[in-house]
Amino acid sequence: MEIKGEAKLVRIFVGETDILHHVPVYERIVQEARQQHLAGATVFKGIMSYGKTSRIHTAKILRLSEDMPIVIEIVDEEEKITQFLSAVHDIFEEANCGGLITMEKAEIIKYVVSNK
Repeated sequence: MEIKGEAKLVRIFVGETDILHHVPVYERIVQEARQQHLAGATVFKGIMSYGKTSRIHTAKILRLSEDMPIVIEIVDEEEKITQFLSAVHDIFEEANCGGLITMEKAEIIKYVVSNK
């Protein structure tokens, strides 16, 4: 499979402690992306953040926080991303968690699946 040209980049921000049926929400989102055959997903763990409550979450040794920010990035064709986002909405609702979803244009220069 090869994808080229205009696509969409989605960033989904959740908390590390957000859980759905004993599974972290970020993991459930990646599983859903895979089930929908999206090109790929990457999960990043933040080291510092704040959100609506303005409470600082940090990974500093003297101030350990359990709810570190998690960001999931996914790039694929707009139609596939749009369909996927309705499933993410359902995950957020069922988990009763907060979060943020952003979407922007992305230009795919090269995406080729390895034969390994």
